[in-house]
Amino acid sequence: MDKIRGVNTGNWMVLEKWMYPDLFAGTEADDEDDLARMLTREQLAERLDAHRATYVTQEDFRYIASLGLNTVRVPVPHFIFDDCPPYYGCLGTLDNAFDWAEAAGIKVLIDLHTAPDSQNGFDNGGITGVCKWHKKPENIERTIEVLERMAQRYKDHPALYGIQFLNEPISPEMFDRIVSSGRYKPRDAERAAGSEGVPIEVLYDFYTRAYDRLRRHLDEDVALVFHDGFRLKAWKDFMRGPEYKNVVLDTHIYIGMMGMGAPGGEQAFDLHGFMERALVQSAADIREMREFFPVVVGELSVMHRPGSMGSPLQERAAIRAMGAAQLYTWEQVDGWFFWSYRVKSGAPGWDMGDLVKKGHLAAEYA
Repeated sequence: MDKIRGVNTGNWMVLEKWMYPDLFAGTEADDEDDLARMLTREQLAERLDAHRATYVTQEDFRYIASLGLNTVRVPVPHFIFDDCPPYYGCLGTLDNAFDWAEAAGIKVLIDLHTAPDSQNGFDNGGITGVCKWHKKPENIERTIEVLERMAQRYKDHPALYGIQFLNEPISPEMFDRIVSSGRYKPRDAERAAGSEGVPIEVLYDFYTRAYDRLRRHLDEDVALVFHDGFRLKAWKDFMRGPEYKNVVLDTHIYIGMMGMGAPGGEQAFDLHGFMERALVQSAADIREMREFFPVVVGELSVMHRPGSMGSPLQERAAIRAMGAAQLYTWEQVDGWFFWSYRVKSGAPGWDMGDLVKKGHLAAEYA
């Protein structure tokens, strides 16, 4: 396949409250786990069926293709097969994604975005503040079984580009810095007790086992993708044998999270200095890792803190510059995916469709 130019369908099958708070209306839920436990099965099904039928549609796939994008990264939950109460599965929605992609002439990367007991403690891991996936062997085995079932189901579908083993398994260092510090507070402290980041040795074993199980069903032209676990350079000696075919390394680079000035400050935002710090080093690291694997930037955005870039005119210009600089840079690697296609919260810099319509991002990617 040619260079990947794509977009994520975040918050379609894996909910993130910040992306669409109205979906959580009438509840005190902070994440998808909360929502499943606070609503009855019937209420949950009604709410999620309506959401999944309208949040991303076949017309959206046609629009994505019309931009010249060639791949959609589709986040799915570990309960996709509707076999893990109290959660509500979404297999039919993923079936639709494949059929719509085929009709539009684009490909699908299945991204297993959540895991039992969560692999990161983020809200996008399904259970805020909890990270205990790796502490139970049965959790890891269930994750591989879900991956294997999806491989068996879609192995012959012409729209399949690849399967990603797991999204953003967090490193111990990042867990301590971000989750344990209180940014992602658990609803149930007892349930979160013992949470910690995922050791690299666990990921080495999990990724190797997942590769072996999935390759039993998938031809070598189907990519198998693994996330760097926020440890980009830790994989130089990984999967080096000739038995490993078409393995792709995924890294997520949100330059807007790397420090963008203080809101309301009188000093003008140093756009050029920021770009040099954020992009040049990231690009150098990726070039180094491309000696070992093809590398895709699986998530990027032009998110920023409102008011951090100066006047409204400066902010609009900076957003365009951030987008252009990233696309120019990541065109030099093996592919990229914008996060995300649609965001209904109004959070600035995340909604690709809206950014294209406003002229902040390019309208043609072929």
